[in-house]
Amino acid sequence: MSHRGLRSWPPVWHWIDGEENKYPKGEVGILTAASLTRIKPPTACYLIIEYEKARYMGSLLIDDSSFCQQVYDLLQRNIGYDIHYIGGLDLSNTI
Repeated sequence: MSHRGLRSWPPVWHWIDGEENKYPKGEVGILTAASLTRIKPPTACYLIIEYEKARYMGSLLIDDSSFCQQVYDLLQRNIGYDIHYIGGLDLSNTI
């Protein structure tokens, strides 16, 4: 996944609440929510994860709006799953 030639997976995680900021990096945590931008055409998905008693938000910027919608749909189906697991899913059939 990329936006303007830059990789967007895994997202950069930003602390939004919880005990303390652990500065997570990479494919960590459990996906608790995902939303699609309301800007048309959609080229961003927002993820919320839980990691070590804190919540973090990350964004996926994706050039292709159709693919962005497909990624969002996939994220919705995988709420409650580990981000590392989600990152390992084969998306070749959605391209």
